[in-house]
Amino acid sequence: MSKVKLTINGVSIEVEKGTTILEAAKSLDIGIPTLCYVDLKEFNVKNKVGSCRICVVEVDGRNNLAPSCCTPCEEGMVVITNSARVLHARRTILQLLLSDHPKECLTCKKSGECELQDLAAEYRVHEIRYEGEESSYPADRANKSIYRDPNKCIMCRRCETACNDMQKVGILSGTERGFGAVVDTAAHSKLADTYCTFCGQCVSVCPTGALTSITYNQEVIEALADPSKVVIAQTAPAVRVAIGESFAEEPGTISTGKMVAALKKLNFDYVFDTDFAADLTIMEEANEMLDRIKNGGKLPILTSCCPAWVKLLEHQFPEMVNIPSSAKSPQQMFGAVAKHYWAKKMGIDPHNVVVVSVMPCLAKKYESAREEMKSDGVPDVDYVMSTRELAVLLKESGINMSNLKEQEYDNPLGESTGAAVIFGAAGGVLEAALRTAYEWFTGKELAEVNFEAVRGIDGIKSAEIDLDGTTVKVAQASGLGNARELLNKIRKGEEAYHAIEIMACPGGCINGGGQPFIHGDTSIIKKRQEALYNIDSNEEIRKSHENPMIKKLYKEWLDKPGSHEAHKYLHTEYFERGI
Repeated sequence: MSKVKLTINGVSIEVEKGTTILEAAKSLDIGIPTLCYVDLKEFNVKNKVGSCRICVVEVDGRNNLAPSCCTPCEEGMVVITNSARVLHARRTILQLLLSDHPKECLTCKKSGECELQDLAAEYRVHEIRYEGEESSYPADRANKSIYRDPNKCIMCRRCETACNDMQKVGILSGTERGFGAVVDTAAHSKLADTYCTFCGQCVSVCPTGALTSITYNQEVIEALADPSKVVIAQTAPAVRVAIGESFAEEPGTISTGKMVAALKKLNFDYVFDTDFAADLTIMEEANEMLDRIKNGGKLPILTSCCPAWVKLLEHQFPEMVNIPSSAKSPQQMFGAVAKHYWAKKMGIDPHNVVVVSVMPCLAKKYESAREEMKSDGVPDVDYVMSTRELAVLLKESGINMSNLKEQEYDNPLGESTGAAVIFGAAGGVLEAALRTAYEWFTGKELAEVNFEAVRGIDGIKSAEIDLDGTTVKVAQASGLGNARELLNKIRKGEEAYHAIEIMACPGGCINGGGQPFIHGDTSIIKKRQEALYNIDSNEEIRKSHENPMIKKLYKEWLDKPGSHEAHKYLHTEYFERGI
């Protein structure tokens, strides 16, 4: 690829042709403020909107200031990023944005993490020079996952990029013109009335409080204070390798023991591991997969752990609703087991058990509220907190997780295998299922348990697995845009597989919509991923069917995978929801 030479603030640099001024400046460690820009290149998405203009720079020979995020470098270009004219323009842009922005920073959910707020402080914008009419739009809280306040929208269009270009769901778009312009849904519908999947990627990239998660921290606090309730926490695999970032730990730091200690400091009665239920999920999904392969059932079988992808399927691929595994996700399986097996053993009324999930995902809030996610009329899960929300609650409670001494999960719902923890990374569910399916199908021990072909953050991966002479073709897709591409090929008969894992978020749950903000920094995603595989490789037991507590669960309650009792408590159904 050809290169071009240019000068930025008097420093010469040579870059690949097509590199933007912003990217070139970053390589020189020259800071340029941004709002509309978000780097999603590794997810095959190029965000070159240039709508906010906060990143403008001077280019010699041009009359107008140039938006550095979408202006390519040219041979001989001379760029100034910090002239008086540039700084004045940025400050004016900030003042104009703030003039039509709610003045409620103290109570805004994004306060302290708002990029607009940070820039106003950096540029010392202490007064608004422009006054006049302010936008007024109704807020949307008619769902369990995402709160939308269009009054705080600055038209950066980052949510549009995530929803339309990366996830290809197509819910959000710029509407109206002039002063009334805002990013909204079609016909100004509430998210609950669209086919939004609640994946939360829009929330992850929003620089202001226009898109935030709906929180249940107060309800959790009240439950913890109620002496009549037994409040238990379950923590998802991906949380343990990300929550440390909220306490200034390096990305990928494994915080399992300290996280457990922090939850106990919050006075949870018991702290369990969703990994236990992940092992249980493999028992049911692997059994279902082998049954379909052996007996001519519907193929490919699709994993059903991700509620965002399941909702996409129900809306946009309704003819496929009978293809996913009927197994509930680990979150929901855990709740059912906790309330109808563990509670009985402990002599506790299931109605008095409050299950609080700590998840990397905002769609898990939606999932827990689905009507069919109940067992004997009791909700499997009562409240879902994101990784970010748990960090907020800990800080509110004066708990610095990093300073705590590690503690172990409670048992019996705290024991898990290496296969369970890799659920947090794209390809992990499929790999865990293959470890068990191989041994059940062949009757032989699987010596090499690593299935490297399905690992990584690539959008679509496929592999052929030899089950002692029987070839099983599998695929993995992360990111709903990639899932759509893969499913369309299956729909057209262009591809055929035995089993497919789909995760809504690019890279899997480690990049979930409820994780600490990274704004597309894939180096952080890779560090989280590496940490999960390190945990797996150091586990004594790395196959779900070898978990002794899972064996005990079947012996005492469920009998065997796919049994009547298993279907009653651990399986669900899906519905055509229309477009």
